Amino acid sequence: MKKIIVVGGGSAGWMTAATLIKHFPDKNITLIEAPNSPIVGVGESTLGGIKHWVEFLGIDEKDFMKETDASFKLSIKFTDFYKKGEAFHYPFGKPNLENCRSGLNDWWFKKFFKPETPYTDYADCYFPTMALVNKNKFDNKPIPRIGFNPKTDAAYHFDAVKFGVWLKNNFCIPKGVKHIEEEIVDIKQNDNGIESINNHKADLFIDCTGFKSLLLDKTLKVPFESYSDILVNDSAWATRIKYTDKEKQLVPYTNCTAIENGWVWNIPLWSRIGTGYVYSSKFVDDDTALQQFKKHLKQEDLDFKKIKMRIGIHQKLWEKNVVAIGLSAGFIEPLESNGLFSVHEFLIKLLRNLQRDKVSQWDRDNFTFSCKKMFRAFAEFVALHYALSHRDETPYWQYLNNKNWAEELISLRPQLIHGFQLAAFDRDKNYRFETEGGLHCIATGMHWSPTDLPSLFYVNCNANIEHWKKDWDNDIFKLEIKKILYNDFVEDVPTLKEYLENNIHVN
Repeated sequence: MKKIIVVGGGSAGWMTAATLIKHFPDKNITLIEAPNSPIVGVGESTLGGIKHWVEFLGIDEKDFMKETDASFKLSIKFTDFYKKGEAFHYPFGKPNLENCRSGLNDWWFKKFFKPETPYTDYADCYFPTMALVNKNKFDNKPIPRIGFNPKTDAAYHFDAVKFGVWLKNNFCIPKGVKHIEEEIVDIKQNDNGIESINNHKADLFIDCTGFKSLLLDKTLKVPFESYSDILVNDSAWATRIKYTDKEKQLVPYTNCTAIENGWVWNIPLWSRIGTGYVYSSKFVDDDTALQQFKKHLKQEDLDFKKIKMRIGIHQKLWEKNVVAIGLSAGFIEPLESNGLFSVHEFLIKLLRNLQRDKVSQWDRDNFTFSCKKMFRAFAEFVALHYALSHRDETPYWQYLNNKNWAEELISLRPQLIHGFQLAAFDRDKNYRFETEGGLHCIATGMHWSPTDLPSLFYVNCNANIEHWKKDWDNDIFKLEIKKILYNDFVEDVPTLKEYLENNIHVN
């Protein structure tokens, strides 16, 4: 496989070209994109895996951050998702379980015996990053004493449009990617899939054409599998807003706030805030949704952009000589910042298959299988944010409260454990959640406890609460000590704004 053509630019296209040229410098890598393609540039929120990808490619972090209006991200905050007036965090990194008797369940004993403890306290006890988040601070150096490592415990907020442009001009083209700007007007097919695009031939074509999926969908007619069974949101309004108090508003986390018919994202970049309202067209029309969004923002005079989302994934992601990456492959919805996550994770899987001297049908099918299993598990993780909610004040939230989420949970169909199944199994069979991933944070914020009094009584055959309370006093105290230590060690750390203006966005 000597020549690969990437069709479509944007973040997905240029991330694909960058990954390929980095690891296959001897191959002919070409990117074709239509001139002046419209892109919604409202800010991009990422997950921790993006740091691995940046390091994997050897990208200079400071350079790309300065040119993409970037900031650092340590957590995702969910406001009003369980019910109005409550919020919780899903911080990055691994929880600190040092001196914990029962791992994550130590906190639940604290909640039993001190019921006034707020649910926000869970993340504060286990994640050193929360000391930075709560004080709006950041340092790109590890803090070993509390277990904070920015390489694994941080991600980025950046301008998605500028990110694609930076990759094009500063990484891809200097390393040898050929860039062609022209409208796609002629696609020829053969028995192997696509023969040429505008008379440009290649061994492999990678579809990065966004929701229209020009190659995989429109040309090869690969069926699309909707996720409307578990994800009802399909639309969004997006805009940009100015800072009014940058010191306070430039925070190291994405804020997601549930409102009437969906939720609003808030992504603080260096110079502005990207925000949008994700909603379901089944429950509210576009004009009404826009008015709800304006009411939430308390601003009218803004430039709003409408986004229509196709939620789901194609039946195959590698059909003949076409691979889909990004929105052309599938999309979940923006909650949990999965957009670019699926891009770099799919790309790593693609690289591993292209490392072989010849691509077989097994390789194509294996790529599809591994990507779709990861994608579906992530989709169900996102869906749990709605399934566990107890909001019911509008038809939208009433529907989510009462819908049948997972037929496989009650049909006993033999399936691999993932998403819904894993959540149910861990809670009701193991009485604990895994430390990997964010399920334990989301479940806690939604009051869905893995350990509770009925389970304790049953498992221990002991209902002596006073005995338990005395027995756990010291362990609960240790959790409090952890929070004090976290806060002490970050006392001299600069604010996020100070760090960025002194190290990244230096005038």
